[in-house]
Amino acid sequence: MTDQNLRSRLDAVLKRTTTNHNLSAARLAEMAVIRGEGKLSSRGALSTTTGKYTGRSPNDKFIVLDDLTRDTVAWGPVNVPFPEERFWEIYQMVLDYLEERDELFVFDGYVGAEPTHRMPLRVINEYAWQNLFARQLFIRPNKEELAAHEPQFTVIGVPGLKADPELHQTNSEAFVIVSFTERVVLIGGTAYAGEIKKSIFSVMNYLLPQQGVLPMHCSANVGDDGKTALFFGLSGTGKTTLSADPKRRLVGDDEHGWFDGGIFNLEGGCYAKCINLSREYEPQIWDALRFGAVLENVVLDPKDRVPDFSDGSLTENTRGAYPLDYIPGRVDPSIAGHPSTVIFLTADAFGVLPPISILEDEQIMYHFISGYTSKLAGTERGIEEPEATFSACFGEPFLPLSPLKYAEMLKDKVNQFGAKVFLINTGWSGGPYGVGERIALKYTRQMVTMALAGELDNVETRIDPVFGFKVPLSCPGVPAEILDPKQTWADPEAYDRKARELAQAFQKNYSEKYADLAEEVRLAGPMAARE
Repeated sequence: MTDQNLRSRLDAVLKRTTTNHNLSAARLAEMAVIRGEGKLSSRGALSTTTGKYTGRSPNDKFIVLDDLTRDTVAWGPVNVPFPEERFWEIYQMVLDYLEERDELFVFDGYVGAEPTHRMPLRVINEYAWQNLFARQLFIRPNKEELAAHEPQFTVIGVPGLKADPELHQTNSEAFVIVSFTERVVLIGGTAYAGEIKKSIFSVMNYLLPQQGVLPMHCSANVGDDGKTALFFGLSGTGKTTLSADPKRRLVGDDEHGWFDGGIFNLEGGCYAKCINLSREYEPQIWDALRFGAVLENVVLDPKDRVPDFSDGSLTENTRGAYPLDYIPGRVDPSIAGHPSTVIFLTADAFGVLPPISILEDEQIMYHFISGYTSKLAGTERGIEEPEATFSACFGEPFLPLSPLKYAEMLKDKVNQFGAKVFLINTGWSGGPYGVGERIALKYTRQMVTMALAGELDNVETRIDPVFGFKVPLSCPGVPAEILDPKQTWADPEAYDRKARELAQAFQKNYSEKYADLAEEVRLAGPMAARE
């Protein structure tokens, strides 16, 4: 089957079914309520639930193995090959399922704010609320762009269609299958909208490096001085929260590309975690969750429909999706200059990493490749409490190519444009998870502010005896004792044991995945791991 056959079959399906093309946010929200897909919250945001799948399901994600991908994709536990013949069976099943729907919803838009590197995208959904999600998360075209729009990739979301694992060679009834040859993503059996967003991020992680563009799982903002900052980190580490700074202009909260002219957002919206959301600490996110936004798995009061952001009974991974237009003062279009500051965010469940460290030379590549953090409850199915994990480039689940490709590109960009790199721990202090406490957001914000302002460039530092990086001895507005995690533990010897345990985990991860890397990069890792 060819691309032309794919387009012809899809066009035929869309013509035979009542198809709603590029509806407004108001119309999609209205239809979602009428169809019983969700309710309006007291804020006006559409509130919906996603059933058993309240997070991404990485074990159900596949890439079609064919002539195009055979020698280009880094196959393994993350990029699982899917037989071409089984893909066609599921694809035909998806099209048959679409033909049986009373109505469908289509969004045509773009990925990539930079015109020279943007990709026209089409999203087809059986649910109005998921099409609203796509409309708010991707880049919305104007009338002239829409008239000339020709999709280069298509996402088909059919949560009501379940696979047969025995018949279709999937791992469950859910499936997320990417075909780079047919330029289509098939998503079924799961209603979690994050699969739509992240599948396209994976697509861009495959396509952009071919154009010399580094795709990045990071947020970005710009200060009044015009200087750009990047925030790398997995879900729950603070990318969205820390980049949504009222004193800085937001470029984007999650996905960007770094090209010869600077950086650009891949998306047109934000997908923020809502658990324990407060107006005091996250005013921009709080105010953005209004009419036109989508709330996922946020519990509403049954009487007045006021969202209870502290309620994690459905999942800790409660979410809010909203367009960038809802952020006052955001950068428009979402393009900015080369970053002067790069921040790696980690939520350290061991409680031993300093709240802020300065990375230099090979340490930058080592910690980017390592991507240490903790998976937080609800971000993926089966995660009930934080687990220490290593996710290459702070986004390994979305990297079709070897992590070394992205790490080399980052190293080259940082060196070329002279960015300063910091590692910031937004996790625990005073003990591991369950004993210590999460580092106060007000202190994290202050450390970020000082780093971006250059206030830490010349402060006195110490070399951490275990991890080897520079740690500031002082930071304006932050108690000095917080900067040394060992001083926050009641039992210093317990801290030493836990620090060595984490250092050994770094070494194990590195030796298993990157044994062929240059020795100077390995030596940039934790010192205790080299003893």
